[in-house]
Amino acid sequence: MIVELSISDLTVGMYVVDITVPKDKFTLARETWISEQRVIDALKRKGVEKLLVDPTKAKIPVSSKPALSKPHAFKSVVRKPHSLKRKKPTNLNKPSKPIKRSLFKEEVKQAKLLFDESKAIQQRLFLDARNGVPLSLEPVQEVTNRSMEMIFDNPDALACVINIRHKDQYLLEHSVSVSVLMTIFAFYLKMDKEVVSELAIGAFLHDVGKIMISPKILDKPGRLTDEEFEVMKTHANHSIRIIKETPNISLLSLEVAKLHHEKLNGKGYPYGVEASEISLYGRMISICDIYDALTANRCYKDGYPQVKAFSILRMLGQNNELDVDLVDHFIKCMGVYPVGALVQLESNRLAIVESHNLSDPIRPMVKPFYHLNPNHFESCEHIDLAAIPEDLIVKCVRPDDFDLNMDEIMTFLSHEG
Repeated sequence: MIVELSISDLTVGMYVVDITVPKDKFTLARETWISEQRVIDALKRKGVEKLLVDPTKAKIPVSSKPALSKPHAFKSVVRKPHSLKRKKPTNLNKPSKPIKRSLFKEEVKQAKLLFDESKAIQQRLFLDARNGVPLSLEPVQEVTNRSMEMIFDNPDALACVINIRHKDQYLLEHSVSVSVLMTIFAFYLKMDKEVVSELAIGAFLHDVGKIMISPKILDKPGRLTDEEFEVMKTHANHSIRIIKETPNISLLSLEVAKLHHEKLNGKGYPYGVEASEISLYGRMISICDIYDALTANRCYKDGYPQVKAFSILRMLGQNNELDVDLVDHFIKCMGVYPVGALVQLESNRLAIVESHNLSDPIRPMVKPFYHLNPNHFESCEHIDLAAIPEDLIVKCVRPDDFDLNMDEIMTFLSHEG
């Protein structure tokens, strides 16, 4: 049940679905609970007048006085980048978990365990593929379904964990991360849960053919020669063949793997198809795949900060390689400063982005943890940058810029949090 409320009726604990007045001026990064009064105050300052809320997910009783929004009124505020009909996930009315003050407690620990388990399954898949053994789909379905449930309950936890990467584990971590990104993006686009499940499986398997490529090429530092790149491109053919031979694989999961290196201008591979033959799902995985490749550290190069990766995605969209409208939706989905990103503040501190701000995308919720000059870890309170105008994000940074790594950062935050 969705109701429309005036901003004056909004209270802490309510679950906000969207902003209706002023229409099209503001969009939410994602549906979420109102955790603090200052979030409501910030919405008022920005001129928000009316919102859609879901009373069934509220942490406190919501007044029954406001009338139900008419179905067509709710439908009109759902952002649809493509004409594909989408429904909300079928588990939207499940009881919600209480809001946790910090990401760096049980949710992130659970997400880390799930991410590590996913990598172990991925390693088993690579071994089976290399030995010519048909892949077992059951463990992939099980772990991607658990990821879906975790993302639905708390998308920030897994989004944060995929930033904790190891340079020597890119092959294992990449496909797991792309599957997580694909799931987050699909939920953002309000796709059916069954569709999201098949997309997540396809993304999990999309690079399994890389195990057939020589490590001399796969892990080569520096630019590949033309001949080496031609060999590298054959991983897509290997992936398609291996996935086709997987018992009970769906056509949609196979489609995702087939299209992840295709470009709208027809210059992708392995088929070189043009825009009219690349589905919404193929366009989505191309964006998720490139974003993860850009931001991940590898043994021979450091990844880009997330904001830099966004600018590259937009450039590829303008070059007609990616769907530019879908790129913009992906950036909105991830947030200008994605959860888990490291940022440098004007107050000469490093902080990690904990959650997006409903009313001010460039001022997220952050957790400072490191002081610069002199460099040292320090315990700090969580900060809503929207409520502190004197402190701003200077830029996105990487741990290596300060001789840090995400493991030690997360260890400190976990103990300190």
